[in-house]
Amino acid sequence: MFRKLRNKFLLLNMVTISVMLLIAFACIYVIMYQNVSRDIGMDLHREAEFARKPAGNLGPFKPGHGPKSEPGGNDQQPMARSVSFSVVTDSEGTVQSVASRFDLAEQIYRAVAAKALASGKQEGKFKLEDTHWAFEVQKLSDRYVLSFLDITSQQDFLANLVYAFLLVASIMLILIYFISRYFANRSIEPVQVAFDKQKQFIADASHELKTPLAVIQTNVDVLLAHADDTIANQSKWLTFIQSESERMSKLTNDLLYLAQIDQAEAAVLFLPFDVSEAVEQVVLTMEAIIFESRIQLSYEIEPGLIARGSQEPFKQVVMILLDNAVKYTNANGSMDIVLKKRHHSIQLTVTNTGEGISESHLERIFDRFYRTDASRSRSQGGYGLGLAIAKAIVEQHKGNIYAKSTEGKQTTFIVELPLSA
Repeated sequence: MFRKLRNKFLLLNMVTISVMLLIAFACIYVIMYQNVSRDIGMDLHREAEFARKPAGNLGPFKPGHGPKSEPGGNDQQPMARSVSFSVVTDSEGTVQSVASRFDLAEQIYRAVAAKALASGKQEGKFKLEDTHWAFEVQKLSDRYVLSFLDITSQQDFLANLVYAFLLVASIMLILIYFISRYFANRSIEPVQVAFDKQKQFIADASHELKTPLAVIQTNVDVLLAHADDTIANQSKWLTFIQSESERMSKLTNDLLYLAQIDQAEAAVLFLPFDVSEAVEQVVLTMEAIIFESRIQLSYEIEPGLIARGSQEPFKQVVMILLDNAVKYTNANGSMDIVLKKRHHSIQLTVTNTGEGISESHLERIFDRFYRTDASRSRSQGGYGLGLAIAKAIVEQHKGNIYAKSTEGKQTTFIVELPLSA
């Protein structure tokens, strides 16, 4: 699916760029063509004006002679940028005289005159052998005055312009293809990762719901099999059903909460709240549970630390971290909670002794449904959503959460929030 998406993106990108290059070249070519055509027209017009002057410009063709070649020639003749000349023919097309500054063979004058008259146009272009000519025909009473200009260099320039464009466009399209392919892969990669995570999330959620549903279904079958028995005798099965229903309720509530965080981040009203007070309230709430678990607790809370956000969700983050620490602290272990100002942020650290987390698991512990020890987590009622919820809330508050661990010794979770002014 993603390969097809990438290929469609590449195809669309290449077609768009190709069309833009084609339009850009077409504009450049049209501008250059118009400029060249205008220059050709001006040169032909000057040649025709020169041919119409009566001061000896027209006469029998004499190779090597002309107004420009003779020392005392007509200095009013224009300086041509390429070969140009005028030919006068009678009404039958026979060459009568030539005005030229170049020494050309007589058959050339006859051939170009015949070609121009045969076209039946007053002006135009044609190719004779390897030379391109532009011409202009003026019909007088009993003769034709034809002006010619060699435009081979101009035609070669336009042709070379096309070849240069094709070469540059081919190189550019090859480069653009590989660059577009690179960025297409980079652009699609996060989408693919998110899609894979979504698929995994759905699979994990289905798996987690499947287990309590199976337990409930089994216990219901047992109850139906003893329909004549009293409720008191069947209370054990009802207790199992109630327990699994509560687990399912907690799971669905957590899933809905995560969905709400993902879909409605902008709807959260951020106000200044006292982080120190929030952490202290959660610690006092959990203090009895911590001591009952025979865990040594120490905490240091710097007062008056203010952040922007919502206090209740942040208290949920602290509750998740403390509950997680209680579950994974070893017997007669210790917990250390520190809240302090660090540079321009507020830092909360929750450290507990225990087995620790291996380096391979540290990068994934905040993924939804991810558990380093699946069997132990299930036995303790966990679904692997707590740290994912904590991360979502912290990121919603423009903060950061991460973990450090030493295997066989301790684990530390660090939460950093921007300090409110």
